Amino acid sequence: MEAADFVKVPFLSLTPQAWQQMVSAWGWPAYRGKQVLKWVYDRAIVDPEKMSDLSKIDRAKLAEMIDFAPATVVSRQISEDGTMKLLMEWPAVDGSGGSAAQAETVMIPDGDRRTACVSSQVGCPVGCKFCASGVGGVKGNLTAAQIIEQVLQLNLMLAAKNEHIDHIVFMGMGEPLANYVAVMDAIARLHEPQCFNISCRKITISTVGVPPKMRELAAEEMPINLAISLHAPTEALRRTLIPWAEHFALQDILSAAREYFDRTGREITLEYILLSGVNDQPQHARELSKLCKTLRANVNLIRYNEVEGLGFKRPLSQDVVQFQEVLRANGVNAHTRKSRGRDIDAACGQLRKRQAEAGGGLVNLTANKREL
Repeated sequence: MEAADFVKVPFLSLTPQAWQQMVSAWGWPAYRGKQVLKWVYDRAIVDPEKMSDLSKIDRAKLAEMIDFAPATVVSRQISEDGTMKLLMEWPAVDGSGGSAAQAETVMIPDGDRRTACVSSQVGCPVGCKFCASGVGGVKGNLTAAQIIEQVLQLNLMLAAKNEHIDHIVFMGMGEPLANYVAVMDAIARLHEPQCFNISCRKITISTVGVPPKMRELAAEEMPINLAISLHAPTEALRRTLIPWAEHFALQDILSAAREYFDRTGREITLEYILLSGVNDQPQHARELSKLCKTLRANVNLIRYNEVEGLGFKRPLSQDVVQFQEVLRANGVNAHTRKSRGRDIDAACGQLRKRQAEAGGGLVNLTANKREL
């Protein structure tokens, strides 16, 4: 093989077991492989030269053979409230001239908690009328390694403050259940004690509602939190806001949600973005209350972050308060999510959209797409 054809092994594509097999093939002792795992996952160090308990020869071997963090951070925004948003880009996965892949990830601070909002796809197939992620459709799936690297890159940024990601939400670009295998592989590594060691109870998958995959997730019997992006209390209104909703009936989604609770014991979260004059009136709250009585769920109300060109408006404060009051009066556990990153492109897909409009272009992904 020509030197120009040599491709470094992406470290994040390897399970700890596969990594140990590789270093064993190099003739390294097992403890040396564990040292590298600790440097990357515990200390957020991806430069072999900084792995000080390795010999110079071993550090050179790592630099030659392994790519620890292949992504480029194209853009970084930090809000006054501490929210951090990264636009990341990975090179094409082969030498065929395919385009690079771009996706966003966000770090959300809340007290001592540091939550990573990660993407699972480039773009989004769902096409919510109010969301920037679906502009241009879905370009492909992210690999498990690319999902994991979003968390690692945020940890690299947080390391200076001696902080790290301790919660994960799959609420970034894409429909996680449309990339089920890669998402579950990523979760296994996020949960793995030798990697990020994050409890499954601190991991949330947010879906627009894909009943077959929701049932498959329930069968995993892992205490992962499940959130459903509802955004409307009726089938008719939901289909006007979420074109993909025509594929799966709301009642089937709710049935799958009930099965998920029965199998895992984890209460479902219904995510509801409030759009001024569209779905934020008292009658909508009353209809949502009736729906909530059919399953064990809480409601997470989200004030809309405007996306230029999409025509939807942020709700009035009094309408948000009234909506929540109606829900609570009907016995629904409802909370209003604190708005984060209002002074940056905080809403899902905004930073990528702005980059494209500035001339960066909407980039593609050459990884295979999985059918639902």
